[in-house]
Amino acid sequence: MNNIFYFVISKSEQMKSILFIIGIVPFFLFSQQVTISGYIEDEQTGEKLIGASIFELKSKKGTTSNTYGFYSITLPSDSLMLQFSYVGYTSIVQKIESGKNVKLNIRLKPSIELKEFEVTDNAVKIEQNTQMSTIELQMDMVKSLPVLLGEKDILKTIQLLPGVQSGSEGSSGIYVRGGGPDQNLILLDGVPVYNASHLFGFFSIFNTDAINSVELIKGGFPSRYGGRLSSVIDIRMKEGNMKEIKGEGSVGLISSKFTLEGPIKKDKTSFIVSGRRTYIDLLAKPLINKYAGDNGSGGYFFYDFNTKLNHKFSDKSRLYISNYLGDDKFYAKTKYEHSDNNVKYESKSSSDLKWGNIISALRWNYQFNDKLFSNTTLTYSRYRFNVGFSEETTRTENNTKTKDGFSYDYFSGIYDWGGKIDFYYIPHVDHYMRFGAGETYHTFTPGVNQIKMNDTQFNLDTTFGSQKKFAHEFFAYLEDDFVVTPLLKVNVGVHTSGFMVSQKTYTSLQPRVSLRYLLSEHSSVKASYSKMTQFIHLLSNSSIGLPTDLWLPVTDTIKPLYSNQFAMGYAHTFKSKYSFSVEAYYKNMQNIIEYKEGASFLGTDKDWQQKVEMGKGWAYGIETFIEKKTGKTTGWVGYTLSWSNRQFENLNFGKIFPYRYDRRHDVGIAVTHWFNEKVDVGIVWVYGTGNAVTLGMEKYQYAQTEYGYTSFQEIEHITERNNYRIPAYHRLDMGVNMHKKKKLWERTWSIGVYNIYNRKNPFYIYFSYNNHNERVLKQISLFPLIPSFTYSFKF
Repeated sequence: MNNIFYFVISKSEQMKSILFIIGIVPFFLFSQQVTISGYIEDEQTGEKLIGASIFELKSKKGTTSNTYGFYSITLPSDSLMLQFSYVGYTSIVQKIESGKNVKLNIRLKPSIELKEFEVTDNAVKIEQNTQMSTIELQMDMVKSLPVLLGEKDILKTIQLLPGVQSGSEGSSGIYVRGGGPDQNLILLDGVPVYNASHLFGFFSIFNTDAINSVELIKGGFPSRYGGRLSSVIDIRMKEGNMKEIKGEGSVGLISSKFTLEGPIKKDKTSFIVSGRRTYIDLLAKPLINKYAGDNGSGGYFFYDFNTKLNHKFSDKSRLYISNYLGDDKFYAKTKYEHSDNNVKYESKSSSDLKWGNIISALRWNYQFNDKLFSNTTLTYSRYRFNVGFSEETTRTENNTKTKDGFSYDYFSGIYDWGGKIDFYYIPHVDHYMRFGAGETYHTFTPGVNQIKMNDTQFNLDTTFGSQKKFAHEFFAYLEDDFVVTPLLKVNVGVHTSGFMVSQKTYTSLQPRVSLRYLLSEHSSVKASYSKMTQFIHLLSNSSIGLPTDLWLPVTDTIKPLYSNQFAMGYAHTFKSKYSFSVEAYYKNMQNIIEYKEGASFLGTDKDWQQKVEMGKGWAYGIETFIEKKTGKTTGWVGYTLSWSNRQFENLNFGKIFPYRYDRRHDVGIAVTHWFNEKVDVGIVWVYGTGNAVTLGMEKYQYAQTEYGYTSFQEIEHITERNNYRIPAYHRLDMGVNMHKKKKLWERTWSIGVYNIYNRKNPFYIYFSYNNHNERVLKQISLFPLIPSFTYSFKF
């Protein structure tokens, strides 16, 4: 941690002006004030409620609970009427008459009856918040929407939001405001996740039964976040039921999952354990046996395993230990035998592909007093990818065996150890401060190739490729959210960070500011500016469709990524049920990396730095969002008009070209409706302009004469990179959930249809020849109309 304090001190001269501005923020003084603080939790489970609303009905002042359910509100000591509310829970009003500070823990009751879903959401409205470009997902909504093969998926739901685009058909890839997939800071209980996909990108690693809350931030980034350019996806696991043992699970077409949670000691210690596994390998086994017999075997599966332990030392101190373990495994084996002239030959080969994550966090909360709260976190994150192939031939003659063998392995990975401390200081209802610092130790393995050969002539055992890199990343931040006037509220802060790798040290000072100005009680205008720095790059070879992402550190020649994002918006709430927002943004990005023309990640002894080009990018657009969170019908409609371009000196002749996922128009509609307590339906419709791809629109015959023979070769003429738009993507999904509740048991049948009107969306396009030898464009589509069935249960 010495690096952190040295770094902060060394940067103090640069921070003086910013810290001075923050330091002179006025405190609004009253003759006498009281502070009401405590925790807000679910009455039935003891689960802390993140973002619950605390609203004083007379003064119209309010706040929200933090990520650990803690709140603090300081107001004049007159008789107070505090309303506590959370979406999907019954609100309560508490009268405070004491002239002293009050410790008040609140337990909210979930809305059970359908009519209770219609309570007004009295949370701090969208137009009141300083923070813009932020959307919180409701887990009930995520679980109600229809999805591919019935696999409920957080990232697939996020793709339906404005400003967010999916990579390709069925993919769980996330591209936010023109950025790349490496520019998203995905956090699970505060720990970075480096690969969030299963099944080659079709599903995410997040088991919805183990998740408590999800928040997406696309711009106006608070100072506490750093390390990525385009978005923050903050995912929090459930803490475990403090009251009683509860369980839930499901059986679907390709996977099953089960979750168990409950108290180890009631109201003191709780746990949650959740697991998921696919059985694609088991379903495919009879088919493989039918065609391969005893000569071959193979399969693919993935699994997730989440655990969390939650211990309450006292009302002021609590400890959390959370873990995630997940892997994808593909394997194939063949075996052949034959004899020739009394010589027996036996040949064996195997191929395997593996990738996965380990994520761990130990967190300690401590409440110093009714205005100061802290969280200390130790983290570990590991992502690795491995592909291997081996072949062995055995020759047996006169009881003498000779063996020839060959094996090839490629592996890459990133390992992180980290620690940080965060403080929340709330001196007044109109003033909220956060500050903290942290450090991460990175180990990078950008790509290592290993080859082994042995036969009767010689043996070979060699390893080549990029060597391990070690780096320290450290940061400190300060942010202050305060009311300047009754109409103007400001969030200003700074995130300062550094990165030490080999003999090189990079530092960055990143100012952040967000403004909100009230036009009326129900509407406001907002603006924000964020400077972001990213010290690690992701090199993707998306053309082969495998998870071959290489996480790479900055070096002497490969510089950090930088971005500046400006945003302006308008927000309005209609009758407390509907919210509307429109935002315009502009973002520039520096030092983006891309493979050089013809470069490959496999089978070369060149260092990765010799395979990449560095360039820049721009993204700008307008997003609109209409959302309804309460009532029998909930959901949203989002629309994005956007542009995203790239420029590299040695690619596309140095000219600007559209990013692969530059989509002019993007629409996402998600709606759920409860007919009664037994039946609800979900509908999803998406539309997106086709991706930009590179195609040779013309071909030429090239004649080559050698040794008296003339051969002809076709050469594609490509004028520009990403010069062709594939057809637009759109589909409609529908699902029905049928619930039946008994005293101790609840079961749900979910029936869904993906791509209900059987749209043949392009996954890949290419040129071919028809029966008349004419060159025509063809496409490959992945998913037609696909039904799904899932049985879920709770007890």
